[in-house]
Amino acid sequence: MNTTFEKLSSIDVTKYVEKKQGQSYLSWANAWRLACINCPNTSRTIYENADGRNYFTDGRTAWVKVGVTIEGVEHIDQLPVMNLRNQSVLVDVITSFDVNKAIQRSTVKALALHGLG
Repeated sequence: MNTTFEKLSSIDVTKYVEKKQGQSYLSWANAWRLACINCPNTSRTIYENADGRNYFTDGRTAWVKVGVTIEGVEHIDQLPVMNLRNQSVLVDVITSFDVNKAIQRSTVKALALHGLG
C-alpha cells in the first residue's frame, strides 16, 4: 500500500498550475480540492496567537502558522505576510486580506509537505 506522501506526490498537478507575475503556483483552492478528493479526512488548523489573532508578530513584521492533518499526521508551515513582490509587510500596515492570502499560501505549503504538488 502507498503512503499518503506517495499517493499525493503521484498526482499530476500540471494542468492546475497557474502563472501570476512570472511565478508559477498551485492555487490553494485546487490544492485543497485535490487533497480532499484523495484523502477525505484532510483538515486544516489556522493557529492563533495568545490574543486570538490569526497571525503572529515580532512587532515589526507578521507571519501565519497553518497545520494540515492527513491520516493523523500534521505538517505545520509558517509563512510571512508578504506583498506582491514577496517582501514582508510591516505589521502596522497589514490588512486582513494580506493575512488571508498568507494563510492560503501557507496551506498549500503544508499540503506540499504531505506530498501534493
